[in-house]
Amino acid sequence: MDEMIRIAVVGTGDVAMDHAAALTSPGPVAAKIVAAADTDPTRLDAFLAQHGSPAGYDDIDELLARSRPDLVYLCTPPGLHRDQALACLRSGASVLVEKPPALSLRELDEIAAAVGEPPWFATVFQHRFGRGQARLKALVDSGLLGRPLLAVCHTTWFRDQAYFDVPWRGRWDTEGGGPTMGLGIHQMDMMLDLLGDWTEVRAVTRTQARRTETEDVSLAHVTFSNGAVASVVNSALSPRQESYLRYDFEHATVEVTHLYGYRDEDWRVTPAPGHDDVLAAWQAGLTGGGDGAAAQNSRSGHWAQFAKVLSSLRDGTPPPVPLEESRHTLALVAGIYASAAADRPVKPSDVSPGTPFYDSMAGSRVGSG
Repeated sequence: MDEMIRIAVVGTGDVAMDHAAALTSPGPVAAKIVAAADTDPTRLDAFLAQHGSPAGYDDIDELLARSRPDLVYLCTPPGLHRDQALACLRSGASVLVEKPPALSLRELDEIAAAVGEPPWFATVFQHRFGRGQARLKALVDSGLLGRPLLAVCHTTWFRDQAYFDVPWRGRWDTEGGGPTMGLGIHQMDMMLDLLGDWTEVRAVTRTQARRTETEDVSLAHVTFSNGAVASVVNSALSPRQESYLRYDFEHATVEVTHLYGYRDEDWRVTPAPGHDDVLAAWQAGLTGGGDGAAAQNSRSGHWAQFAKVLSSLRDGTPPPVPLEESRHTLALVAGIYASAAADRPVKPSDVSPGTPFYDSMAGSRVGSG
């Protein structure tokens, strides 16, 4: 790969306007936005002006043919991700996609079939890359915390009816789900990044207050292969908004409360009696989490992940978060929907190929609310 990584941005709405600059922030790897595409010329012109007037297109195929980017950052609605990702990968461009990476496990597996070494495919799950998450993982790996026993993973946000009135939102065929798919997926990814494989989920979904085809609330009980159990809540109806993760280990409770991104001070560690060494290790940061991007920016944000993506592309290695890891998270989302629809516990095999919730997060419920 050339010294300068060439980046194209597809979809130039609020997400791209807010986060694309992180791809070209000063860092160890030089990168440049060389092209952008959007079907809305007003949005596209605003984005081009903000990013130094790269080439603009209204068609992704023309962008790929003319600009030949190394990396395409997809910021489009979820219903477009599969086809756009396939077009990029088949042209030889690696893909970095905003969540959710695809509408279903089937679509994600179709993308997997086009991934090479390179081109690669990665999903934006930026909360994995703040210093707090990295430090917690290091403490878990060290054994200092003991076994994980209980977790709480709650995304209680507020979205009014106007949010769901956007044509592609709140529909199984274009968004893939409600707050379970579109909001809480970030906290669930953090939980899975820490606790590993899930073995069973029992869930309830409801459409309580919004006019939408999908749910606006979900609640789930999740069991993990290491024996831990978790309470998972995803809401679009909560006026006091909060993202909250809590882990009760044998030797300490570790919590983080934030909304759209955490800082070091948002984390709390409460040691069990006789285990003050846990708190000392956390405060000293002796167990890791201070490398590279995380050391420079303790927040969980796009910059930290994007810096690692660019370094991986430069080094010819798969970028984080690779498809197999984002698939793990998407499978839990599918499991929640499958359990709620069947009104029974489900296992990963219940969302495997050949099952309704492998093909769609709606299963057979499309249009039924």
